[in-house]
Amino acid sequence: MAENPWQQRVQRAQELALRHAFAAEILGFYVQIAHFQEELYQRLDVSSHRKIPASELGTPALPEWEELKGSFESFLKLVEAKGPVRLAESAREVRRESPGNWSKLFDRCWSAAESGDPEPQAFLGRAFLQPYAEFVRTRSAIEWNGHSRPVCPFCNRKPGLGVLRQQGDGSRRWLMCSFCLAEWEFRRIVCPGCGEENNAKLPVYTAEGFDYIRVECCDTCGRYLKGVDLTKNGLAEPVVDEIASVPLDLWAEEHGYAKLERNLFRM
Repeated sequence: MAENPWQQRVQRAQELALRHAFAAEILGFYVQIAHFQEELYQRLDVSSHRKIPASELGTPALPEWEELKGSFESFLKLVEAKGPVRLAESAREVRRESPGNWSKLFDRCWSAAESGDPEPQAFLGRAFLQPYAEFVRTRSAIEWNGHSRPVCPFCNRKPGLGVLRQQGDGSRRWLMCSFCLAEWEFRRIVCPGCGEENNAKLPVYTAEGFDYIRVECCDTCGRYLKGVDLTKNGLAEPVVDEIASVPLDLWAEEHGYAKLERNLFRM
């Protein structure tokens, strides 16, 4: 039986944790999060099989919302037990709040706008809602053909990374949403941050140990996006390899570039 996306990500995270000691802790925590997300997605899948109209995408008052609230306490306990100290403390504080405050956190994190929540709470909301976003997206009737904007066609968020895939004699570039993990094709020689098209202002850097991950920079807006080149490493799981390659983020920041959109762990 084919593995589902979470099982594939978990396996890759475990492999990379053994290979890269500097990323072992965060990848180990990601494994715990991925297992929880898989279980939540499967529960949602059992409880609902309807298509979600595009008109409802911005309103969290869907039949599955009660299922989400019922699972949030378990998620908070997981983060308390397995997460880094700062996240564990935040999870403990949120768990002591009323379910009404949980719903407000869900609403803010579900919105594509900046929520204004502190980073630990923003992580809790986004990490918990991510499988729900994937669930709603897979049942959405939204049309994807012809989408060429640099934001997600489903939830209107910025991309968290790029992916290069073999196509014919060359490769095509795809962007992956930082929240619902949707993918859409996007031109290779263009900055998704500002639209710059001058190749001379779009340098790409790689580093030993992560030669299949491109640091795609823009000297016009000062932003960068990491791109996972599957033509060089077909075993990579883009979401996981992006998290594991944190030294590339440190390098980019040291050289004056700011990440277009941070990943699930806000790195």
